[in-house]
Amino acid sequence: MARAFDLTLYLVTDPRLVAARGLVATVAAAVKGGATLVQLRDPEAHGRALVEQARALKALLKPLGIPLIVNDRVDVAVAADADGVHLGQDDMAPADARALLGPDRILGLSVGTPAEFAASDLAGVDYLGVGPVTATGTKADAGAAIGTAGLAAVRALTRLPIVGIGGIDRALAADVIRAGADGVAVVSAICAAPDPEDAARALKAAVTAAR
Repeated sequence: MARAFDLTLYLVTDPRLVAARGLVATVAAAVKGGATLVQLRDPEAHGRALVEQARALKALLKPLGIPLIVNDRVDVAVAADADGVHLGQDDMAPADARALLGPDRILGLSVGTPAEFAASDLAGVDYLGVGPVTATGTKADAGAAIGTAGLAAVRALTRLPIVGIGGIDRALAADVIRAGADGVAVVSAICAAPDPEDAARALKAAVTAAR
C-alpha cells in the first residue's frame, strides 16, 4: 500500500522558471505557503544531476512530511529514495514501474481523455493527473486542452484520486475542484510568481474554499 499523500496543492517544478531563485529555495517557499506534494520535473537534467536534485529536495521535504515525486524516471526515484514517480502515457508501463518501485511508493499516471483512460493500464496506479485543463507552455508535448468538462468526464470514470493540471492559476483552481478534482497541480502559477509562498497560499485558499 502506497504511503499517504495529499493532492490539494501539487507543485511541479520547471528548471527555466526556478533558475534565478534556485530550485530548493522555490520549493521551500511554496511548501511554506501550503504546497502539499512536490514533483521534480526537469527534462534538461540527466543521470547524476537529476539524482542530486532529487536528494536535495528529499532532504528539504522529508522532515516536513511532504512527499517528493519524480517525473518519468523510476531509476532516479529509487536512487534518491523519493516517495514516488509520475508517469506519462509514453513512459514505462505502470505495472513495470510498480514492480521496480515496490508497494510503498506513490505512482501517478497522466490521462488526457476518457479514451486515453480506457486504454491505460491502471495496475498499481495511486492517482491520475488529468489535463491539460487549459493550454500550457511549460510542457512541450502536452495534448490539447480538455477544459473542466473534459476533467469531469474522466472523473466520472474512476474512483482514483485525480489532480487537474495544465495552465491552472488561482482564477481557475475553484472550477477545477468543482469539476471533481481532488487538487490542482501547478507549474508557472508558483514557479514564475514573484513570491512563491504567497502564490501557494492563495492557490490553496482557492482550493479549500471551492471544497
